[in-house]
Amino acid sequence: MIDLKTIDDLARRLTSLVPPGLKDARADLEQNMKATLQAGLGKLDLVTREEFEVQRAVLLRTREKIDALERTLAVLEARLAAQDSPSN
Repeated sequence: MIDLKTIDDLARRLTSLVPPGLKDARADLEQNMKATLQAGLGKLDLVTREEFEVQRAVLLRTREKIDALERTLAVLEARLAAQDSPSN
């Protein structure tokens, strides 16, 4: 999940875009933005970078195994085809 520091930074950036006439409400607006961001992001099905990297590694290993199996299968199919073909 996104950490609170990231949410705070995002809320600060958004409140810095507030027009000068509304600067008095800046602190309240920043707090409301933080709460809204936390609630909205909390509803999303997000994974951490670590979880993502673990799954990426698993998929890479799986791809390597599939490639090896495909090569083995091609060799076995070639042998079978050679056995089935009539001898000269």
